[in-house]
Amino acid sequence: MDEDTKFSNLRKFNAVMGVFHFIQFALLMALSTDFSIQITASYLKFNPATQSIGLITTPIADIRLGPLVALFLLISAIAHFSLASSWGYPWYVRNLKKHINYARWYEYSISSSVMIIVIAMLTGITDIATLIPLFAINACMIFFGLMMELHNQKTKKTNWTAYYLGVFAGIIPWIVIGIYLVGASLAAEGAIPTFVYGIYISIAFFFNIFAVNMILQYKQVGKWRDYLYGERMYIILSLVAKTALAWQVFAGTLRPF
Repeated sequence: MDEDTKFSNLRKFNAVMGVFHFIQFALLMALSTDFSIQITASYLKFNPATQSIGLITTPIADIRLGPLVALFLLISAIAHFSLASSWGYPWYVRNLKKHINYARWYEYSISSSVMIIVIAMLTGITDIATLIPLFAINACMIFFGLMMELHNQKTKKTNWTAYYLGVFAGIIPWIVIGIYLVGASLAAEGAIPTFVYGIYISIAFFFNIFAVNMILQYKQVGKWRDYLYGERMYIILSLVAKTALAWQVFAGTLRPF
């Protein structure tokens, strides 16, 4: 298959993936209940009666989970449609020829970080001062992926520095969420619904597969010798991971009873 045909097929593939993501977005918006999670803020306050300083937790917002879950599907749909569009496609091809896809990393930096926030909230992490850093460090992991592709355009031998930094950044949210899961299971049986443990394991697995895909690309193993094959795998993994999280959350908290 010649290169032009590969690019053309990839354009169609993006359009189809955009449709799949958008349909799921629409379904979640239409079918989800108004289940919400309260976001809080904690701060120190002096108690004149006891002459001591204590931690005060106050609610700041109730976030509906359905639209938040639908959001990362919508973000992906917009990204895929943009790359398949008449104005986005030429830019997409130019970058793929240089073995880089800026749009992938920009989209993932938002969509996957929203996914992390959803998982964190389901495990009981509701403090805004914790959620914001979790979002940010996950986005940093994605930007290290972008740096990996940028850096290695100018190296004769693959430099893995950005990859290792991305692995370090990427594991932090899962450690934090894991601490909450373990703590909840030790504190009280049933404190966190069983389906949340399934989400934690399955989505952590899919996130790690993204990292494996990058290794196979840069090691040029088998079909991954073709950068476009790795690009297609990124797209498939994105759909599978987002679909898995969206419908596990729906089944656990958002489906009408």
